[in-house]
Amino acid sequence: MDGERIGLRERKKQETRLALSWAAIRLAVERGLENVRVEDIAAEVGVSPRTFNNYFAGKGEAIAARHLERARQIAVELRARPASEPLWTAITNAALARFALGQGAGEREPEQQWLDGVRLMVSEPALQGEFMKANAAAEAEFAAAVAERTGTDPARDLHPRLVAGAVGAAIAVATEHWLRAAEPTPMAPVLRDALRQLAAGLPVP
Repeated sequence: MDGERIGLRERKKQETRLALSWAAIRLAVERGLENVRVEDIAAEVGVSPRTFNNYFAGKGEAIAARHLERARQIAVELRARPASEPLWTAITNAALARFALGQGAGEREPEQQWLDGVRLMVSEPALQGEFMKANAAAEAEFAAAVAERTGTDPARDLHPRLVAGAVGAAIAVATEHWLRAAEPTPMAPVLRDALRQLAAGLPVP
């Protein structure tokens, strides 16, 4: 029972964290970052500013949190892939599994909010520092997952960190390419192609 209570409490905390992040993105897109206060974000979710401060140091960190959470979930997916899968196959399947979420029925709004949040982070100078911190944290977690799968040590071996850095770059480039598309297109094929090129050693086109 204690374990169930702890698990429920952690799930509720995670739900609150993500709700605050979505609210921060939505309000910043609607009003402009400079016109959003912590009090506004907290009110949107129905919690106090003090509760907001228990989760985030500021609105920039809250906005970047959704990006970080999505990247972290790719590492979770990678750990869950079958051991028989080759590394790059497992990485591709893990990444596509997370980016496919939000593209099905009933999840269009969160997907659009994530897209709006990425646009906000890459265009707003005040958020770019938070975006870089989120990327660094996500890269470290992904390197740890790669190290577990390959029997390497991210503190001593170059391989897991190189792979994590390359995957992070592929996601960033694929996302930017997707954002700049003349017409709306699914993200998954763009990301699949980026990871395919990485797995092939980036051959000359």
